[in-house]
Amino acid sequence: MPLAEVLADLQQQIGKETHLSDWMPVTQELIDMFANATGDKQWIHVDEKRAREESPYGTTIAHGYLTMSLYPLLRGLVDGDEPLFPGVKNVLNYGLNKLRFTNVVKTGCRIRARCKLVAAEEIKNSLQLTEQYTVEIEGEDRPACVAECIMRLYF
Repeated sequence: MPLAEVLADLQQQIGKETHLSDWMPVTQELIDMFANATGDKQWIHVDEKRAREESPYGTTIAHGYLTMSLYPLLRGLVDGDEPLFPGVKNVLNYGLNKLRFTNVVKTGCRIRARCKLVAAEEIKNSLQLTEQYTVEIEGEDRPACVAECIMRLYF
């Protein structure tokens, strides 16, 4: 599908929900892997015994940046066999406009992403999309994370 066709289609979707992911469990193993990768091993994330005894949440919690870093996975951007649009060869994360962590994700909770298209424009022979990424926590009213994510699609 040519870039111009995709852009025209996307501009009709601005302001609309474009993606709702499946629920994903947030396990202690996932939190520990993130802690090891980032070096952020604060007890509230990795010490289950201490978190049970001292944390106001009664358990360990996921890092805020872990919930943010799950955007490509939850959005469905990591499967090379399933491009967002026919003809898209590469999708790059370009950055963020806004980011807020509005609730904690307790270990054992399930989260999902809800994405809404905010903007779509052609830039340097690519499409730049801005989406509102909201990470919902099953059974909670407040989301864990709300961000404006920018990605570029190359054809």
